[in-house]
Amino acid sequence: MMISSWRKRRAAKRAGKEQQRNENGDMELTIPRDFRCPISLDLMNDPVTLSSGITYDRESIEKWIEAGNSTCPLTNQVLTSLEPIPNHVTRRKIQDWCVENRSHGIERIPTPRVPISSVDASEIILKIDVARRKQDGERCRALVAKLKSLAKESERNKRCIANNGAGRALSEAFAAFSVAASSSFDDNIAVLEETLSALITMFPLDGEAKGYLGSAPAMHCLIWFLSSGDLSRQRNSVLALKELVSSMEEQRKTPNLFSDIKIEAAIEALFKLIKTPICPTSTKASLTIIHHMITSSSTSSSTRQKQVTKLVNLGIVPLLLETLVDAERAMCEKALGVLDGIVDDSERGREIACLNALTMPVLVKKILRVSNVATEFSVSILHKLCKEEQREDGGVLVEALQVGAFQKLLLLLQLGCVEKTKERVSELLKMLNLHRNKVECVDPMDNFRDLKRPF
Repeated sequence: MMISSWRKRRAAKRAGKEQQRNENGDMELTIPRDFRCPISLDLMNDPVTLSSGITYDRESIEKWIEAGNSTCPLTNQVLTSLEPIPNHVTRRKIQDWCVENRSHGIERIPTPRVPISSVDASEIILKIDVARRKQDGERCRALVAKLKSLAKESERNKRCIANNGAGRALSEAFAAFSVAASSSFDDNIAVLEETLSALITMFPLDGEAKGYLGSAPAMHCLIWFLSSGDLSRQRNSVLALKELVSSMEEQRKTPNLFSDIKIEAAIEALFKLIKTPICPTSTKASLTIIHHMITSSSTSSSTRQKQVTKLVNLGIVPLLLETLVDAERAMCEKALGVLDGIVDDSERGREIACLNALTMPVLVKKILRVSNVATEFSVSILHKLCKEEQREDGGVLVEALQVGAFQKLLLLLQLGCVEKTKERVSELLKMLNLHRNKVECVDPMDNFRDLKRPF
């Protein structure tokens, strides 16, 4: 009887009845071998055939090719072409099989869109260049919209478009139409918006593209977008500015991007994006840009002082402290970096920080709780604030002791840190030690309990 059952199951499998029993004895579906990708062994969603004649799922074989391979994974045959050809026959068979077995919970695979080729991408980009040279805003806008739509269809399309120079073409078009717009961007608003929206999907940009985007006319337009009040424009422009700033910091180049534009307008717009955030990404981008503005080595001390004063007058110190209370790691590091720059250059900023009830609890809590970068910034800020303390009653030194700063700093010294931070910790411990007999230290974990915020 058992032999008979085994023979029946074997015969059914050979006949194409691809079913097997699970542990409960119920019949379950098995995907036919020809419908599986030889690489992933999963059902193919977009079967494509190589020049070797073997069919794979597009996603799997493209990853293989992008890894630098030029042979067929199954046969090891050298490929005469790296462009996979859609296998419509196999795809239709798979779709029919899915429909036949929908009672088993199998969903029909959708008919995939044909991905863009390098030739197609290059052709659209060339047309964008032509429209830009002719200053044909409407034509350029339509082409950019098409390019953006194709890029959104798949990650594969996006890579193909970016690899064919879309970043350079879009940056150059944005700069060109910014020049044409002159003092008013109203005439070219549609093409500028569309181009910037498409451009941010092409990040990271290469050096040539950044050169166009960082030109004076393009920067002027970005700041105008940043101050416009339109959420989409604000988000796209702040991300574009962050791309420029971040790349300069990575290359240890710190030219002041904001030297030839209205710095006050930029500062006010960035401050508003932190105070009334659109999304965490735009908030972090705003903090990154502000940090660049107030720490750039190419900025004169007088200009930097004006920028910091403007930020302090707007209320950046209490805003940063409130942001830091529950900030995640990246946000925390950026906010602490800005606060460190503020208290370094502004006496008024230090005064406001010393008077704020959140300052000591926030700074002490961030030590050894977020990251090495956050710890170094927190210690730096504490050092600057405590070093300026002249009050007989101890002021911020006593506040720091009350929230467990002495114990935290001792622990940091024991665990180890960079030399500059170690020096600051040693100085802080000496200053704090003078006032230890004045207060009863509390558990640093309770830093925020019963704390009345000043806002």
